[in-house]
Amino acid sequence: MIDLSAAHMESFLEMMSAERGAANNTLLSYERDLEDAYSFLKQRGVKPTEAASEDLRAYLSHLSQQGFKASSQARRLSALRQFYKFLYAEGLRTDDPTGVLDAPKKARSLPKVLSIDDVSKLIGQAEIEAARVDGDVVGRLRMHALIELLYATGMRVSELVSLPASVLVQNGRFLVIRGKGNKERMVPLSHSAIRAMQAYGTAMATDNAAQKTPPAESPWLFPSSGKAGYLPRQVFARDLKGLAARAGIKVAAISPHVLRHAFASHLLANGADLRAVQELLGHSDISTTQIYTHVLEERLHQLVQNHHPLAKQAKKQD
Repeated sequence: MIDLSAAHMESFLEMMSAERGAANNTLLSYERDLEDAYSFLKQRGVKPTEAASEDLRAYLSHLSQQGFKASSQARRLSALRQFYKFLYAEGLRTDDPTGVLDAPKKARSLPKVLSIDDVSKLIGQAEIEAARVDGDVVGRLRMHALIELLYATGMRVSELVSLPASVLVQNGRFLVIRGKGNKERMVPLSHSAIRAMQAYGTAMATDNAAQKTPPAESPWLFPSSGKAGYLPRQVFARDLKGLAARAGIKVAAISPHVLRHAFASHLLANGADLRAVQELLGHSDISTTQIYTHVLEERLHQLVQNHHPLAKQAKKQD
């Protein structure tokens, strides 16, 4: 780097190191990104220190045409933002050309979804373990109830673990859940979820009565000695992975949120109305729910690619 613009870049990197304490790898990344932008601007006959917003927008467009992912484009833009903020702060520019640039939109990743077969295995394993009469009976019945409730309702894990104990005395097949923004919504319960919840409630009551010093009555369905008073979602997530491993399901593919995804995707795959699923999930915006239609579209695409004879033939030719 030999020109004035290059000298400003070096001063910028020195500032990032001395004042911001940037790690060596971070500095090298900034240097590579800025040199790449410098090379592009040079081809346009523009000095980096004199580049306008349109020049930088053209650079981002160039990256997109070269096949750079949105995340890579966003990282380069971040480097440029830091550089031009430095120039502005040092009085080397009277404006920041990156101020009007929008970050490239990242493609929305599709949620992981368990197959119906895997969900059946998971629930079946929980049911088998809940039927045992040795050891931590209440703990196993609790896990069975948690799994059944989560898949039956599609609740957020925070909504599930903080259910009030009063749901045990409710009649009917619906739960009223208080979700985000303190909004209430009604979700249906399956017969198996009701049975699992009642079996867990009975075992809890029996266990408490059998103790010499019964614990104080808790307002929560899934009480805990922790600060919140109810089962921490991290504990449930950990126990869920253990259950998945015993059921022969890939542990990396399972989490409480994945079961919520499965609830929505399986409903839509079986003809449920998108608006109805939106209400059940408690989404304020239907565009959030529409991600599940993309999951189904992607699955159909993979199905065709993997099983259609013409697609197979094309793969062989490749």
